[in-house]
Amino acid sequence: MTTIPPGPKRDPAAEDRTSPSTRSRPTLKSIADLTGLGVTTVSRALKDAPDIGMDTKARVRQVARDLGYHPNRAGLRLRTGKTFVISLVMSLEDEVMGATSPVVLGISEVLAATPYHLMVSPYKQTEDPLVPVRHILETGAADGLILSRTQPDDPRVRLLLEHDFPFATHGRTEMGVEHPFHDFDNEAFAFEAVRRLAGRGRRHVLLLPPPSHLTYFTHLKSGFEKGLAAFGLTGAIMEDMNSDDSLETIRDRSAVMLRKHGAPDALISSASSSTTALVAALDLAGLRLGTDVDVVSKVGNDVLRWLRPDLITIHEDFRLAGRELARAVLARIDGENADALQSLSTV
Repeated sequence: MTTIPPGPKRDPAAEDRTSPSTRSRPTLKSIADLTGLGVTTVSRALKDAPDIGMDTKARVRQVARDLGYHPNRAGLRLRTGKTFVISLVMSLEDEVMGATSPVVLGISEVLAATPYHLMVSPYKQTEDPLVPVRHILETGAADGLILSRTQPDDPRVRLLLEHDFPFATHGRTEMGVEHPFHDFDNEAFAFEAVRRLAGRGRRHVLLLPPPSHLTYFTHLKSGFEKGLAAFGLTGAIMEDMNSDDSLETIRDRSAVMLRKHGAPDALISSASSSTTALVAALDLAGLRLGTDVDVVSKVGNDVLRWLRPDLITIHEDFRLAGRELARAVLARIDGENADALQSLSTV
């Protein structure tokens, strides 16, 4: 007769060290048992129901975080017909200098109090920006979209409006239709940039713009021209470069331009990533930032100012943008009117 050796001894400590995926998944009942609340109350607290007190919501959310609770999205979709997904459709190039991270953080802060979670749908600027939008519409992969890099007549916005699909845009359009958006007042930024340069005695200013097909190019151009007229400066918008060009292109072309007779004594940058190339161009041209040439840059954080204290910076709050966009798209999903879901932050 064959003898079967005994199996390994049970080690409770080792079992405690197993990964969460190997243990029972926490449920609403798990949270209810730990908080002493009913399952229905727990569910409504996680959905930010208005009739549940703030202290109760905070306690429920903390226990849910401690347990690693996540809603069963397959079950939710079966019961409600919703994915409980918000998709951020973003260009891969947007992450240069960390502009996207605070937007994602702001969106996530708002979604944390809801059943929704964020899905990022990236695309390259050289690709058709309609592709990820069509994919989401055709597959039903999300309940709402957030778009950036808007154009005056934006085909993505037109497509979403035709399908009556909830969305919000980071930036405005000029299509004569109402839709949710959050934007930074780039006209006010450009005007303020010229004002600061005039206050430092600068006389001739060049603006490095975004691509001319984007809506905020028009806003920057308007503020820049108004500032030049108001403060008696001369200036121009660079025509052979924009903020989407490679940093090497911006650096090398700017260095050549700065060495020429009649070069500007001030520059305005519409993107912090481009600013690094402009400052490098000053170094290549043998010019001193803040002495020979002043540079004003729009920034999302203080890193550039830490590195180059002579840089003049104007802050754009991308984290705020993320929060506003998340609130807008959620409200649109709930049926609120688009014209009540528009916000503009200024300098």
